[in-house]
Amino acid sequence: MDYVSALVPPVVMAAFFIGLVVTIVKSQGGPNKAKEDAAVDAAAARAESVQQAPRADGV
Repeated sequence: MDYVSALVPPVVMAAFFIGLVVTIVKSQGGPNKAKEDAAVDAAAARAESVQQAPRADGV
């Protein structure tokens, strides 16, 4: 019976991990993909413009 108690935690963790991966894969794409891509592109453009903007003190 000790082998059952030793195997249960890894099996349960593996099942939850597989469920997490399946959920992530299923949530990729779909109708919200364009909206998510646009949000990421906008955030990247903002970060790039802030990084390249000249500073007021001339440095």
